[in-house]
Amino acid sequence: MSEVIDLASELISRASVTPEDAGCQTLMMQRLAACGFTATPLRFVDTDNFWALRGDAESGPVFVFAGHTDVVPTGPVEQWHTDPFTPTIKDGVLYGRGAADMKGALAAMLVATERFVAKHPNHRGAIAYLITSDEEGPFINGTVRVVEWLQENGPRLDYCLVGEPTSVKATGDMIKVGRRGSLSGKLLVKGVQGHVAYPHLADNPVHKALAALNALARTRWDEGNAFFPATSFQITDMAAGTGAGNVIPGELKLAFNFRYSTEQSWQDLQRQVHAVLDNHQLDYRIDWTLNGEPFLTGSGELVDAVRAAIAKETGLETEASTTGGTSDGRFIAKTGAQVVELGVPNATIHKLNECCAVADLESLARIYERLLENLLA
Repeated sequence: MSEVIDLASELISRASVTPEDAGCQTLMMQRLAACGFTATPLRFVDTDNFWALRGDAESGPVFVFAGHTDVVPTGPVEQWHTDPFTPTIKDGVLYGRGAADMKGALAAMLVATERFVAKHPNHRGAIAYLITSDEEGPFINGTVRVVEWLQENGPRLDYCLVGEPTSVKATGDMIKVGRRGSLSGKLLVKGVQGHVAYPHLADNPVHKALAALNALARTRWDEGNAFFPATSFQITDMAAGTGAGNVIPGELKLAFNFRYSTEQSWQDLQRQVHAVLDNHQLDYRIDWTLNGEPFLTGSGELVDAVRAAIAKETGLETEASTTGGTSDGRFIAKTGAQVVELGVPNATIHKLNECCAVADLESLARIYERLLENLLA
């Protein structure tokens, strides 16, 4: 096997189900120390993180590789073709939890860095690593806390490459140059419980809320822009009633989510929702959760360097996209750094029998190495 696949396999074999790290970061820090990095472990509450730096952060740009060692739970192990934490290669494909999301990318980053440093021991600027074990979990004590620590103790960040699995059919065919914001709400609409035979003695919150919910569902929040689709509102859960067929419910509970573009702010979305509910004279309460604000690196040196590295390695003209869910890039972008996400194809992430083609991982390592050449050689 290649050095990329060897390292990816070693990481996969460690059962680091979020927020556990299972020794992955120790392994990474040992490899980085061997090529001149100074690593700082950063444990916040139940989450292992680390920051590592090599080079002169004052004299040139600071380029950061960012990623996560934690993986999602396996699901029913008996439905896997192979043990999820026993990396297995079949027909040129590496199977195991984390192969695509994103231990394969971590291996590619490390091997690319080792190769680059061996060729350019006196490279300009600095290379850094920002690694967490909380990306798949509640994202409370992971990257967001490391960024806070960096803003007090670390250098400025110029460029950041997040190794999320962004590609579709082949490594490099799609990169993420931004992500939509995510705003969630839990809505409680109050009524009066009663017997269905005496509706005049009750107040059905489902009936009261239907018109308002329809208005929210039909609202055109914005038209999006050149990089983002229009903002989307989706009801994700709804519950009312006692389980008895002859009882008018006293409460309606539902959950909803906005995926929103840079045309909106979370404050404006909240105001608009409250205006609709108030207009329909509902007795309600909303508990809001801001999961992440939108960010965009539409153009610039990093995007150009990533495009050039992909084109030279694969011949592909990559598609720049902002689709998909949130990522830790949203926290890093707040530092002012240019942020791009690039990883292997994402068809099997979070699924049973997660896998990645060996050729895709080897190609990713070469793209990462070319990217370092473009920015720091």
